[in-house]
Amino acid sequence: MASVKEFSVEEKLTSMVRLQKVDSKLDEIQILKGELPMEVKDLEDEIEGLHSRQTRVEEEINGITEFIEQKKEGIKEAQALIKKYEKQSENVKNNREFEAINKEIEMQQLEEKLCEKHIKDATEEIAEKAKQLEFAKKAVTTKEANLSGKKGELEKIINETEKEEKHYNKEAASARAQVDERLLMSYDRIRKNYRNGLAVVPVERDSCGGCFHAIPPQKQSEIKLRKKVMVCENCGRILVDADLNDAVEVK
Repeated sequence: MASVKEFSVEEKLTSMVRLQKVDSKLDEIQILKGELPMEVKDLEDEIEGLHSRQTRVEEEINGITEFIEQKKEGIKEAQALIKKYEKQSENVKNNREFEAINKEIEMQQLEEKLCEKHIKDATEEIAEKAKQLEFAKKAVTTKEANLSGKKGELEKIINETEKEEKHYNKEAASARAQVDERLLMSYDRIRKNYRNGLAVVPVERDSCGGCFHAIPPQKQSEIKLRKKVMVCENCGRILVDADLNDAVEVK
């Protein structure tokens, strides 16, 4: 079985510096993309929501239309019954039958008026729903045009940086392979803590290159020896000497 290569502290620090510089390059690419990926996702979600709203309103309009048709049929039935009862009233034999038929006619007339009111209210509701539908359609058109523009911008950036991004991702994987897991976990945690993503910084002008906290001369001497991993007591970033930092180049 092949033995796993053990890397010296200096080799680990060199790999950490390389990893930091590569990650910074990748960060620059993400900055180029800016908020575009999130904006594209938000627009897609909004459009999906508007489509759902549009479908819901269309279904409501269809339901109201069916209701109106039912009430129109109700009017026809009421009118037919009124004619039937009016014809029957011509052959009544007594006042009791006449009053009963008149009562039926009045009930059907009330039913006819009630159906007409329902139709009027439903027609007004359809008009309101139609406005909502038109608003949703216009909103979808606007959002889709905006989405198309944002996608175009994002695709352009992706096309311009794709090769570069793949190269740096490969470099990052290579650098990570030369650092132990515990140190990588610390590196990733520190990167997440700072907006600029700097976890490994050089000592510059006797200060931490991340928070600019003064580094004592004795500690600077230890950092230059590269015998152990040193961190800034103030910000927790991993410290390296300027010569090592400058010696590592990322293209």
